[in-house]
Amino acid sequence: MKRSRIGELWVVAVVFAIVLLLLMIFVLQNGQRAEVTFLGAHAALPVGVALLLAAIIGVLLVALPGTARIVQLRMRQRRRATVAPGSPAPGPTASPTPGAATHREG
Repeated sequence: MKRSRIGELWVVAVVFAIVLLLLMIFVLQNGQRAEVTFLGAHAALPVGVALLLAAIIGVLLVALPGTARIVQLRMRQRRRATVAPGSPAPGPTASPTPGAATHREG
């Protein structure tokens, strides 16, 4: 049976709802207060919330360099696509290999 995009979206939405439910249960079961200090800022948060915030910050720290790299590669690809077909691509040119024989007509 062939899957539709709406069907796939439904599956993703259900999985997302289950993950959110599990996260909510985690936060509610870990309600003990914890003192958190970071660069001079102090806060008293429930343990579940503190761990969840730490996980979110960790994901962002991983995602930001990846996103920057994807943007960089897309920009490079656009530059290559805008170069005229007959003109040489920007970048280093090929140099003749040492020791290669040259042919001269005389």
